[in-house]
Amino acid sequence: MHERQRHQIIISALRDRSVLTVQHIIDLTDASEATARRDIAALERRGSLKRVRGGAVGQPHTQLEHLSANKFEVSSKINDDKKRAIARRAVDMCDEGDAVIINGGTTTYQMVHYMSARRLQVMTNSFAVAEHLVKQSKCTVTLPGGHIYREQSLILSPFENDASRNFYARRMFVGAEGIGPLGVMESDYLIVQSQHRLMQQAEEVVILADSSKFQSRSSLILCSLEAITTIITDDDLADTAREMITIAGVQLITVKSSGQT
Repeated sequence: MHERQRHQIIISALRDRSVLTVQHIIDLTDASEATARRDIAALERRGSLKRVRGGAVGQPHTQLEHLSANKFEVSSKINDDKKRAIARRAVDMCDEGDAVIINGGTTTYQMVHYMSARRLQVMTNSFAVAEHLVKQSKCTVTLPGGHIYREQSLILSPFENDASRNFYARRMFVGAEGIGPLGVMESDYLIVQSQHRLMQQAEEVVILADSSKFQSRSSLILCSLEAITTIITDDDLADTAREMITIAGVQLITVKSSGQT
């Protein structure tokens, strides 16, 4: 294997873990121990890593921060029939030519299947949503910019001056980790930051959440219930949750798994 290839493999591995041992590098690159140590020394001179006893650690810019959110592939398999029905109802709210924001998530992702014949202007921080719409729809797609978090299929940036500041949307469609009396909850502060910026660009905020999310709780509050315009969920919603939504003055739309409202 060429030196350049070995170096790329080592840097890539350091994005997923904080420490690489010499033996791990040997296993990854099929190099000898002497070659692995030379590679570590060369990458340290370039500032790509820091040599430590028995291996190497990544520099702060080498390690891409992990999100607390669940993996996209895992979450997409949970209550998928309910998610499809909720997403279909969400797309029914859109008129031809509307500008909308679709936040990343497995429920919001299901919207893409019902948007194939639509011409909408879409801003999304979901790599999966953007990829599907570009290939399978007539929608125009705008991305805010930032790092791509592969496991969650999200594009997030810690900076305020991204493309979202110049985008206006009639509605923003948002998923949630949990919903309770204190509001809509998320699991990672980077996701909360991104969603706050996007929410400021929309006239209405529509939450897409199956009924199980009303029993879930998370560590961060995205916004209060009063900041939400509409919640779309399934008809397994508990009476206590219905009452909570009504008291908050939020429009409630429930659907059956078959998609009937």
